[in-house]
Amino acid sequence: MNTVANCNKYREKIMELFENPDTLPVFSGGDEDIFLVDTHCHIDGEEYDHDRDGMIARAARAGVKLMVNMGDRMESSQRSVKLAARYENVYTGVGVHPEEAFPFTQADDDRLAAWTKEPRVIAIGEIGLDYYWEKDEDKRQLQRDIFIRQLALARDLDLPVCIHDRDAHGDVLKILQTEGRQNRGVVHCFSGSVELARELLKLGWYLGVDGPITYKNAKKGIEVVREIPLDRLLLETDSPYLTPHPYRGRRNEPGLVRVVAEKVAELREMSLADLAARTTKNAKEIYGL
Repeated sequence: MNTVANCNKYREKIMELFENPDTLPVFSGGDEDIFLVDTHCHIDGEEYDHDRDGMIARAARAGVKLMVNMGDRMESSQRSVKLAARYENVYTGVGVHPEEAFPFTQADDDRLAAWTKEPRVIAIGEIGLDYYWEKDEDKRQLQRDIFIRQLALARDLDLPVCIHDRDAHGDVLKILQTEGRQNRGVVHCFSGSVELARELLKLGWYLGVDGPITYKNAKKGIEVVREIPLDRLLLETDSPYLTPHPYRGRRNEPGLVRVVAEKVAELREMSLADLAARTTKNAKEIYGL
């Protein structure tokens, strides 16, 4: 299957969903002690063109004071840079997602590097491997080549990376154990086993937790969330995707990272305020917010 076409089809489906902010949870006032960071979202796209200001305001009311927007193509990376320049509470990464992989040239490296000089561009991402749709070995090799190349760029720029890993756990781990040993960053929306989590933690990586932790089939994810040391845990939405329960079936947005936080706090038997404080500290440490 053509992975780019599939991704575009999914974006079209998201766009077709009925958008009504009144269906979002209403978080009560008096939450000045709640300071959350959505460390991974994609709010630069057309899914938010009609209500981006309102969406960011809703996030603030939910206690989500900062968000990190990740580029996934050259075009979205350019939009992300502009987004971060417009909103003082938005930071961004720039990079090429594995499903969008293409043969890089030095000009592409230079373009990514130039964007990192702009205000609030704080990472190379979203990069990595995705074997879920891609079965062709030559195209998988291209993904690996571009992943390794972007890891090298991040090292040259002394920036953290945000890693996408879908059905490619073995190769992601192998690359991080070899070419990526001097890199630092986050394995976003971690979907692997407790054993894989332990190996990544040994290498110093942070692990991101998203909406799927709220789903009924989240048994493996729950085990991982309880295993991750608190100082290596980050909260994410991956908006507009991976909307948490009970809001599945509609567009995700950064304010719903609070729903993820509430679930993680419940699983770890701690207060929301304490979890928010620790995960915000983690986000600031790895991304320099």
